[in-house]
Amino acid sequence: MFKKILVVCVGNICRSPTAELLLRNALTTSSITVSSAGLAARVGEGMESSARQVLEDHGHSAADFTARQITSDIVNESDLILVMEKEHVKQVLKIASHARGKVFLLGKWQSEREIQDPYRQGQAAFIHAHALIEDAVSSWAQRLGH
Repeated sequence: MFKKILVVCVGNICRSPTAELLLRNALTTSSITVSSAGLAARVGEGMESSARQVLEDHGHSAADFTARQITSDIVNESDLILVMEKEHVKQVLKIASHARGKVFLLGKWQSEREIQDPYRQGQAAFIHAHALIEDAVSSWAQRLGH
């Protein structure tokens, strides 16, 4: 059973923190912990302002979030690793090749859909990314039994 889920994107300030928060909220009745990290994280930064605004518009707060860099230790501690793009799977496996069986696209249940980075692409891109993340998180939560 999954106890620790890690969500990964590039900077860890837009997509992965959004997915982390939504998945954590979807799994509140379970003992599963959810965290996130970036492949080229903006370490120590909070969420990107547009991503945070879209979350807040949907009734969530990301005030306490801080970006962190993915490490082999973080990969090793995680039971399930959800990434945004197929390229991210390859990059996680470069960090820890033995993680192969536990790295999946967040959009796996939406025909292996990738979720593109909305960074610096305007508010509409963030709204679109949030909708895709919300859809994918809902599918994962159902499959995780919640």
